[in-house]
Amino acid sequence: MSTPAETDPASLLRERPLLLNIAYRLLGSLTEAEDAVQEAYARWYALSPGQRAAVDSPGAWLTTVAGRVCLDLLGSARVRRERYVGEWVPEPLPDRAEWIGGTVGGGVSAAPDDPADRVTLDESVSMAFLVVLESMTPAERVAFVLHDVFRYPFPEVAGIVGRTPAACRQLASSGRRRVRAAHAPAVPAAGQAGLVRHFKEAWEAGDIKAVVGLLDPDATMVSDGGGLVGTVLRPVVGSRSIAEYLVFIAAKAPGLTLLERTVNGRPGLVAQHSGVTVTVAAFDLSGDRVGRIWAVRNPEKLQAWAALDTPVTDPAGT
Repeated sequence: MSTPAETDPASLLRERPLLLNIAYRLLGSLTEAEDAVQEAYARWYALSPGQRAAVDSPGAWLTTVAGRVCLDLLGSARVRRERYVGEWVPEPLPDRAEWIGGTVGGGVSAAPDDPADRVTLDESVSMAFLVVLESMTPAERVAFVLHDVFRYPFPEVAGIVGRTPAACRQLASSGRRRVRAAHAPAVPAAGQAGLVRHFKEAWEAGDIKAVVGLLDPDATMVSDGGGLVGTVLRPVVGSRSIAEYLVFIAAKAPGLTLLERTVNGRPGLVAQHSGVTVTVAAFDLSGDRVGRIWAVRNPEKLQAWAALDTPVTDPAGT
């Protein structure tokens, strides 16, 4: 007997990109997102043939299970992050073209099924947006992401969150208010790219005054080393403090190479030492200046960048 098309293994695997996109936005971690999706598939294949045959939509079933796994992980993540060394920042992702197109590293390209290739880089995965999501309760985050980002109707969201559709509507509304309160209108990528380039040049030159001029006076920089590498454990606040800190760090690591790269769909910077990525920095603009910087140094969060690690010349020519 042939396998129904909707339960054919190849058809089921085609659901994985959507599941991974949902899970990454819910968890802010590609590693945890992969684990959540893998768990959903494991539970599907743990069903008996009769149980699988009774499922009307395997794709919807997988989404429900993956969503519930993410909801559980979000609850436990709060406890884990209380023990986290220093600040916790979402895991950064490289641009799809850089990941699969061989534009970085002299022809280095990842396999077609690499997870980072399948996470769509839009405004809903910008670092600023993910940080706002971190401020939500687990149920709020799941309801908001599933409804507002992926357009799932509230009755389906309710089946995942374990609340009534009306309660999920309220959760999503609350999440929406958080986003509106904290998320300024996005600056066009071209404008941000120019500012990030000037920032890079001033940083490389060790020009504290120029760096200060590119930062909002109340700018904040958050660095995430996870206790695995040295970094500042608390946010650095104020343009002067950030500039002095960055120039001090650059002076301590003379072999550091700064590259202009796309980070979570927005212009950012990557710092490499001997061709190995040691820091990925995401930027958020406040008007025509840099308002926030998130510098991820935890090597466990830089695995998606490993395929790009090789001594290269910056395409920008700097």
